[in-house]
Amino acid sequence: MENFFIESSTYIPKIDFNCETNILSIEGESYHEYTVEFFQPVFEWLDKFLAEPSKEITMNFKMTYFNTSSSRRFLEVLNLLEEYQDESEGKVTVNWYYEEGDIDMLESGEEYEEDVNIDFNLIPYSN
Repeated sequence: MENFFIESSTYIPKIDFNCETNILSIEGESYHEYTVEFFQPVFEWLDKFLAEPSKEITMNFKMTYFNTSSSRRFLEVLNLLEEYQDESEGKVTVNWYYEEGDIDMLESGEEYEEDVNIDFNLIPYSN
C-alpha cells in the first residue's frame, strides 16, 4: 500500500497519511466548498488501510480553521477510527493540536473528544 499525501493550498489542508508509521496527519485550513468530493479519496484510502487488523494508529489534527462541512468529514474520519479500534483490535490515539489562546479550536477538540471513544490528547502549541 502506498502513502497518501495532498499538499495544502487555499481552502485545502495538508493530508499526510503514512502507512509505514501508521501516523495520519491533517493540518492547516479546510474550507473547501465540495468537501464530500474532496475527502472521497481520503476515505477510500482509509478503507484499504483499515482492512488490516491490530494496528497502532496515531491521528494528528493541527488545524487553524475549518468550516462546518469539513467538521463533518473530520467526524467521519474519527468514527472510522473508532470503529476500527472497536472491531479490529486496533489502538487509536488522536492528538488534537491547537494554538495557545485559540479557544474555538480547543473547544472543537473537546467536542470531538466527547463524540468518540478513542484516546484523545488536547495539545497546546505556541507559534
